[in-house]
Amino acid sequence: MTTELELSEFIPTHLAPPALHAADIHVRWVMPEIFHDIPLHEEDDDKAVALLGELADKVLPGAPEEEKTKFAVMCALGVDDLLAAGAEFAGICLTAVDDTPCTATVFVSLVDSPDTELEGVPAAVKAIASGLRRVEAGEVDRIDLPCGPAVSCIGTREAKLTGELTETGEALQFPTSFIRVYVPLPNGTSVVMEMGTPTMAGWDVFSTMFGNIVSSVRLFHSDGTPLVTTEAGA
Repeated sequence: MTTELELSEFIPTHLAPPALHAADIHVRWVMPEIFHDIPLHEEDDDKAVALLGELADKVLPGAPEEEKTKFAVMCALGVDDLLAAGAEFAGICLTAVDDTPCTATVFVSLVDSPDTELEGVPAAVKAIASGLRRVEAGEVDRIDLPCGPAVSCIGTREAKLTGELTETGEALQFPTSFIRVYVPLPNGTSVVMEMGTPTMAGWDVFSTMFGNIVSSVRLFHSDGTPLVTTEAGA
């Protein structure tokens, strides 16, 4: 499976969660309105249930309550997996592509960049790309974003649907295609953004949307001045 990220510039308006605000770098990006935020960090169980109910209403307006409840449960069960992946922000989309129901999830996390003998973003980009190719994670490429150099990885992995959400009551495994983009920062961390979808009918639409999302990433110093990492300046 191959695709190319279609990158276009956006004015950044979506503020990254506080956990993505490193002491000296702030991250902003744009999410399409068709994606709805998944409540990841609500510790109050009652409020979390209420927020998931509101999410189901937004994603499935006019649907029977049974379908909304099933969707909310699916999102609730997926929260643990997202948190385990280090997600600090996540959004979900459900739409129809050529009359076929399709869904996609986007999440964002912050991870340590690889240790490199040479400091700087270019060294981190090379190390990330090399590591991904070594473990055969997928199709790996270096890409240039408006905020600086990054690494993309496109591949497929097996996902699981728990038995309580299937008609047979048995767990179901299915392939999920994904695009993951690593944006190294000058402070030794990397922003990781991923789009995943189990519905290949929507792949072209979702991959184009995701290309727009990652192209909208903007970095700022703590004083609000723009930060752009380049090969020459990193």
